[in-house]
Amino acid sequence: MLMNRSIRSVSLVIAAILLSATATAQTSTGEALIIPLYPQGMIASLGVPEIREQLDSGDGIMIRNVSEPTLELFRPAPGHANGTAMIVAPGGGFVGLGYDAGGTAVARRLAQRGITALVLKYRTIRSGADSMQLPEVHMKEMNTLMARAKSGSPVEIPRFAGEQHAVEDGARAMKVVRQRAHEWGVAPNRVGFIGFSAGAFLAADLAIGDKASRPDFVALLYGGLRTPVPANASPAFIAAASDDEYQPNDAMQLYAAWRQAGVAAELHIYERGGHGFDLKQKGTTSDHWFDELVWWMQSRGLVGSSRDNPR
Repeated sequence: MLMNRSIRSVSLVIAAILLSATATAQTSTGEALIIPLYPQGMIASLGVPEIREQLDSGDGIMIRNVSEPTLELFRPAPGHANGTAMIVAPGGGFVGLGYDAGGTAVARRLAQRGITALVLKYRTIRSGADSMQLPEVHMKEMNTLMARAKSGSPVEIPRFAGEQHAVEDGARAMKVVRQRAHEWGVAPNRVGFIGFSAGAFLAADLAIGDKASRPDFVALLYGGLRTPVPANASPAFIAAASDDEYQPNDAMQLYAAWRQAGVAAELHIYERGGHGFDLKQKGTTSDHWFDELVWWMQSRGLVGSSRDNPR
């Protein structure tokens, strides 16, 4: 079904920004290692080839029709690892993954700070070959999102069609990283998860979900509320811009839910930055979110010296 102009623009913006035995097969791409999350044939395929498209915005590639989830490993320079790991989940409305802008670029920056980073290529819903003709279920989700931005209702965004599979992949990724922590010089109790847009919904799901796959800390960048938040949820760094026209109040709602549950959280709402500022320099205060994330991690003993050494 073809989109009308307004829905098309919203959808494209959100799309563009938005292991052991379980991972024995792995390939190298030069600087990084690609690690499958599941043995071949363990999970159902979408039945169509994966699509990788170069974005006109200069933000690298968008990946759609993901049936084979992977982790891409970015390690700090020898002697510079600090024992902390971070899984990076790009955004894209669970239809696509903005794999470079909200994935590999962030992973490389984390590795420069001594953090072992892994980009999660999680499963998406099926879409057609034409990127201008997105799935009908996604169109309905975007309609709901736009209406909610104006009315404030419902408070919590309904779960997205592809969210459950993404959460399963995120939980699997947490298991793989903790299983291989010693191999990568990482402390199993210092594995975090950062998500952007749809990836932030995934991160929030994990932060309040099953204890076995719960990250030790999370960073939620222009994500949305997921409840209920237990008292032992992951500590959270929450960031968004006040001019986010799609999710204008979600960062505050996330912070309020975390604090009501008595869970540690830090909130940054920038005057400008829109939805999807990732690492792009915009000349606004949102340009500094990454440094503020690192400072927050330092305050929690996750960057620099720590009493918790890798084991």
